[in-house]
Amino acid sequence: METRSLGDKWFDAVIYALLAVVAVLVLYPLVFVLSASISNPATVLNGDMWLWPKDLSFVGYTKVLENNDLLRSYLNTIIYTVVGTAINLVMTVMAAYPLSQKSFYGRNVLTAVMVFTMFFSGGLVPAYMLVKQLGMLNSIWALVIPSAVSVWNIVIMRTFFQTSIPNEIQEAASIDGCSDWKTLWRIVLPLSMPILAVMVLFYAVGHWNAYFNALIYLTDRGLYPLQLILREILVQGEMEHMVNVGDSSHAKTIMDQEAVKYAVVVVANLPILLLYPFLQKYFVKGIMIGALKG
Repeated sequence: METRSLGDKWFDAVIYALLAVVAVLVLYPLVFVLSASISNPATVLNGDMWLWPKDLSFVGYTKVLENNDLLRSYLNTIIYTVVGTAINLVMTVMAAYPLSQKSFYGRNVLTAVMVFTMFFSGGLVPAYMLVKQLGMLNSIWALVIPSAVSVWNIVIMRTFFQTSIPNEIQEAASIDGCSDWKTLWRIVLPLSMPILAVMVLFYAVGHWNAYFNALIYLTDRGLYPLQLILREILVQGEMEHMVNVGDSSHAKTIMDQEAVKYAVVVVANLPILLLYPFLQKYFVKGIMIGALKG
């Protein structure tokens, strides 16, 4: 049995201590926001609640569920995320698979052209003019088509195909009469679950948190995603329509607004927090293989 020196043990102790501090720094804001969202707003404002819930109150969630704008934007964001992620995944696979094949003529040139766009772009004004001329303003397509594919993710997936899918398997499938489409569908994709899970997580989180394209391309409030409504509530402080100002005192209005702030943060982040555990077992393997090898 290998014996560890005193220096190694001290090193491990320091590493564990630093990791514990980092874990506390990361977890405390999450626990605090969750606890504040179900605590009495007056307790939170007075500083009496610092970690665990105190004087349970669900007024913030009640106000959130009563607000039609927030619920509609929540549904919009779910639609944008599902549709956008599906388009992203298809486009990324369709680009990465041919670029991973040695028999594909000109793949290095195409890869160089794609990588070039990572560093240089036309800019915001040309992008807006293009979206406008294509008639996509005030539509879902203005949010999912301009960001339909990420070059960085194409490179990661291409590297995964090159290093993790044995070329002999693809050659055997070709000898047995499989076309490129059938090889991709029946051989490559079933063996690529780790990288597919990584792409789903990357793209889904990106769509869920996106707000800039909506801020530029959408003027119809009925199409707003959740992040724009959160911007109005948390940044601009426009939540009078969420609390009944006319029927309450000024103090109660302030407390209700505080409760709504914490509640909407929890509601907005809950789906992504629930999604990650299902993909976590694929996440580390997929991102390490796709990013480091080759």
